Amino acid sequence: MLSVNDITMRFGGRILFEDVTCSFMEGRRYAITGPNGAGKTTLMKILEGEIEPTKGSVSRPKKLGILRQDQFAFDEFRVIDTVIMGNGPLWKALQERDALYDKPHDKLTDKDGMRLGELEGIVGDEGGYTAETDAAILLDGLGIEAKIHERKMSELQGGQKVRVLLAQALFGSPAAILLDEPTNHLDLDSVHWLQDYLHEYEGVMIVISHDRHFLNSVCTHIADIDYQTVIMYNGGYDDMVLAKTAIRSRIESENAVREKKIAQLNEFIARFSAGTRSSQVMSRKKEVERIQTSDLARSNIARPYIRFDMKSPSGRHPIEFKGLTKSYGDLKVIQHFTAEVERGEKIALIGRNGAGKTTLLKSLIRTATGYIDDADKHFPIDGGHVKWGHEVAVGYFAQDHTDSIVKGTTAIEWLHQFDQKASQEELRGVLGQMLFSGEDALKPTGALSGGESARLIFCKLMLQKPNVLVLDEPTNHLDLESINALNIALQKYPGTVLLVTHDHDVIDEVATRIWHCKGGQVEDFKGPYEDFLVYSKEKAS
Repeated sequence: MLSVNDITMRFGGRILFEDVTCSFMEGRRYAITGPNGAGKTTLMKILEGEIEPTKGSVSRPKKLGILRQDQFAFDEFRVIDTVIMGNGPLWKALQERDALYDKPHDKLTDKDGMRLGELEGIVGDEGGYTAETDAAILLDGLGIEAKIHERKMSELQGGQKVRVLLAQALFGSPAAILLDEPTNHLDLDSVHWLQDYLHEYEGVMIVISHDRHFLNSVCTHIADIDYQTVIMYNGGYDDMVLAKTAIRSRIESENAVREKKIAQLNEFIARFSAGTRSSQVMSRKKEVERIQTSDLARSNIARPYIRFDMKSPSGRHPIEFKGLTKSYGDLKVIQHFTAEVERGEKIALIGRNGAGKTTLLKSLIRTATGYIDDADKHFPIDGGHVKWGHEVAVGYFAQDHTDSIVKGTTAIEWLHQFDQKASQEELRGVLGQMLFSGEDALKPTGALSGGESARLIFCKLMLQKPNVLVLDEPTNHLDLESINALNIALQKYPGTVLLVTHDHDVIDEVATRIWHCKGGQVEDFKGPYEDFLVYSKEKAS
C-alpha cells in the first residue's frame, strides 16, 4: 500500500491541493487526473519521494518502479542493463558480485568468499539468473528489437529511450509502479501490449496519461485533483466524469431550491420585521441560517471549444496519387503506394513508430494548395505523382509544430497574420475558445508550453477554415479535455482529414478509413478502426 497523510502543496500563494489524506491499495490501478497545471506531476513526484510536500507525510513500499523522465541519465549503459537497473537491490548485488569475481583468484579472501555466497543468495531471490531474459521480454513487448538490446543508450532515439525507461519501471516485480505519461512515444501495438501487461499486475499502479481509452481500459480508480484536493472515484475515466458531473449537478439543483426558499423567507422578514409578528420573523431568520446554500467550490476544469469550418468545399477528389515512393538510404519507407481520396473521408494513418506515417504525410503535402509553409514544400520523394484536386485548401498541423510559431511576438499578434481582416475582438474570441483568456492573449510566443503551442495552432486552423486537414500527432501535449474537444470537432468537421495519432478513441471515433504503414508497404483499409482490428485478427489467425 502507498498512502499520503494530510499533505498540502503550495507554490507561493497558489494552493494545488490542501490537507489530502488517501490510500492507494494493492491490486488497484489508479489514474491521477486533472487539467494541465492542476498538479498531477507534482503529486506523482511527492509519491515518488522526489519532492517534499509543504506539509504532511507519505508512506511508501520499499520497492517502487518509477518511469524516469531523464532520457540521458543512462547513456553510458547497455539497453538491457538499463532495464535491469529497475531492480535496485539486484543491480547493486550484480555489480558487487562481478567486481569480486574480477579479482585474481589468489587475492580472494575468506571474507570475499562469504560475501559472494550472500550476493548469490540476493541474486537468486531477486530473479537475477533470468534477469536478461525477463528484461528482453519487456523490451520486445514495447517494440525494442533484440538487435538493439546490446547497444548503448546513447545510440538510441528519444522515443526508443522512453520505451527502455518504461521497461525499467516495470522490471523486477515492484510493489508499486508510478508511471507519468507512459503512452507517450508508444505506437498503438505497444500501448495495447502495455494495457495487457498492467491488467496482470498485482501491485499498486498509479499513472498519469492523456489517453482516455488507456485510462478506461486499465484503471480501476481515479484520483482526481480538483477543488484544491484529491477526490477518489471508482471506475475508469469516463465513470469519473459521469460521477463528477452528477454530484455537481445535484448540488447546483439543491442550491437553486434553497435559494428560492431563502428568497421567500427574506421577503416575509422584510415585510413584517417592523410589525407585530416579531416571533414569526425571528423563526424565519433562524430557518434562513439553517438552509443556507452549500458552498460550491470552483472547479479547475477548463474545456476548450474547437470548431473547424470551411470557407468552401473542395472538389469530389481532394487528392489522388500513384506510385508514391520514399526511402532513406537503404531503408525503404514507402514503396509504390497508390490511392484516391474522396471528399469528406477521414483517414487515420497507423503503424509502429518509424513505419513511415509522418513521411507519408510530408510526401503528400509538399505540393498541396492552401496553407503550407515554404519549408514543407521542399521535402524530397523518390518517385510517384501526387495530384491535389479542385479548390483544395490544406491546413497542416506538423508533429514538430513549435518551429512554425515565430518567436519574438505575442500569441494574438502571431495569429493576426492569418486573417488580416479580423478585429482584435474576433481574435480574442478565437483565443478564448482555446483557453487564452485576458492577458494570456499577450503571452510571448517564445514562452508558450507545448500544450499552449498546440492550442494556438488550432486557433490558426479555425481562422484559416481549410477544407482538408492534415494533422500529425495533434494530441501530443494536450490534456484530456482538449483531446476530447478535438475528437468532437473532427467528427463534426465536414471536410477531409488525414490524421496521425496514437489515441485509440480519436482513431476509433473519427476515422472512416485506415492506412496501415508496415515494412515499406501501406495497406489501404476502407472502413472504421473497429472493423480493421477484426480484419487484422482474422488475417493473423
